[in-house]
Amino acid sequence: MVYNRVGNSGLKLPAISAGLWQHFGDTDAFAKCKDIICKAFDLGITHFDLANNYGTPAGSSEEIFGRVLNNELKNYRDEIIITTKAGYDMWPGPYGEWGSKKYMVASMDQSLKRLGVDYIDVFYSHRFDPETPLEETMGALDLMVRQGKALYVGISNYDLENTKKAVGILKDLGTPCLIHQPSYSMFNRWIEDGLKDFINDSGIGLITFQPMQRGLITNAFLDGIPTERAESLAEIGITEPRVAKARKLNEIAIKRGQSLAQMAVAWVLRDNKVASVLVGADKIEHIEDNVKALENTNFTEEELMTIDTILVN
Repeated sequence: MVYNRVGNSGLKLPAISAGLWQHFGDTDAFAKCKDIICKAFDLGITHFDLANNYGTPAGSSEEIFGRVLNNELKNYRDEIIITTKAGYDMWPGPYGEWGSKKYMVASMDQSLKRLGVDYIDVFYSHRFDPETPLEETMGALDLMVRQGKALYVGISNYDLENTKKAVGILKDLGTPCLIHQPSYSMFNRWIEDGLKDFINDSGIGLITFQPMQRGLITNAFLDGIPTERAESLAEIGITEPRVAKARKLNEIAIKRGQSLAQMAVAWVLRDNKVASVLVGADKIEHIEDNVKALENTNFTEEELMTIDTILVN
């Protein structure tokens, strides 16, 4: 495993991190979840990323990880980075989502109980709240650190303007923003419109999610989109025109000696500006395949130009 420094901090994250957004809920077999988590750790993945609302029902992902952590991995807490977030809909009523101090503090306390830990390594504001002063949301993050409930804080899904404001507020409070977590892939490059450069220039770490674009940049649909799933897949951007582009990208991956998914992960890590990539898995083989992407994260100028040409046309 490769470990990269997070911005200007002293913390390092594995280049491949485990995201537990999907496949870790009450409908998933606990034994399978346990095996995936333990295999990831054995492969050097020391970072496990969660959120209060992950899993079905919401919160079950934290509960499952907590069970594994406090049993199979109970001797390794100091070798593990646990991150969680608050911001999306978690419980009914006016205090169950967004970014108020009331919600953020309650969410942290609930997450600590579900995980069975004394502190979180990184606590995120999961999304910008347009109706709550940013000073209040960032103040809640600062409070979590001062209370010893979090070691570091970060933001996720914030655009450039609000990232700049959040970073400035946290700096003034004395609790710097450690890391930003946006989505990023060959098909989804919104952070290249100034956000990625600002994050790097500010000494903040960058960890990204959905490198495979919800399965689009994998082998899953290269043989065609199943008719019975076409409508639901189109809702998340998996359409035949985009799959046609994925087939062309796969030709490049084959020449590189990689699977399409491996190339997708490698592309995100190509310029050393992304400290870590979050990947999900519902099989041990997926974790093993993703880690192999680190065997080749270098791209020639010709490869990068060809990829851009495929995606633009």
